[in-house]
Amino acid sequence: MPTPPLVQTVRRRRLGSALRGFRNACGMSIDSAAAAMRWNVSKLSRIENAKAHLPIKDVALLLRQYDVTDPDVIAALEALSKDANKTGWWSTYGDVPGASYKDYIGLEDDAESTHTYTPGLIPGLLQIGQYAREIIAGTAITRTPDEVSALVEVRKKRQAILTDTTRPTGPLKFWAVIHESALHYRSAAVPTLMRDQLRHLLDLTDLTNINIQVMPILATPHPGMVGPFHVVRFPQPWPTVINVENIRGGSFAEGTEDVKVYEAAFERIQAAALPVEDSREKIKQIMEDSTA
Repeated sequence: MPTPPLVQTVRRRRLGSALRGFRNACGMSIDSAAAAMRWNVSKLSRIENAKAHLPIKDVALLLRQYDVTDPDVIAALEALSKDANKTGWWSTYGDVPGASYKDYIGLEDDAESTHTYTPGLIPGLLQIGQYAREIIAGTAITRTPDEVSALVEVRKKRQAILTDTTRPTGPLKFWAVIHESALHYRSAAVPTLMRDQLRHLLDLTDLTNINIQVMPILATPHPGMVGPFHVVRFPQPWPTVINVENIRGGSFAEGTEDVKVYEAAFERIQAAALPVEDSREKIKQIMEDSTA
């Protein structure tokens, strides 16, 4: 059997994890749950481990075995079951986006909000095309020119999530804290690049779903000094997911304790950064200085 598209794996994994959590919460063994559904144990095990699809018609029946009757919870899991077999737009790019990157795009597509800290560059959702091209070409060191172009397209398409009013939760709520040093990047090939990029940031701050803070160079020590990360939140009942970036893509943290640590870390980062209005003035000042 061919491996299912990764977007299915992402959504199936979230569904399977939720089902396993409800089963454990009610104290039911996997053998008992399977017997109650008149399934063999391997079927339920495959569903919980994202290796098989749970039909929508069975969602409420299975949740009933776990004493889950909240209609909002049932509806949320049925919606995820319905979407588990949908192929995301990013699948058309094949294996060009790495596995962890496709995982992240799949999560981002379902997210209600994202909080991100980036010490060395402008976050991908806020990048203009030319800036994205230079950054990707400089950091994706194993990529061919064609793959760089494809990754730039992926990054630009992701940005539609910031203004898409057709999403169930509306446009993605995005809160970014960017280190001041990232705003001073200079392009040798395109001298006006950062002026255009900073103007784009200022334009984005006019959107009510986007907040940008600048971490000043002289800021007090804070958890963001360790590196970039994203706090990705979803509508209830889905738990928050943490994405920690690295040069090979990123890794995920989904455990309750890990999530609490990163959420607390982001709060401290926000407190150490300039307030939103002061950040806007800082961006404007750097933009004006770059044209002097």
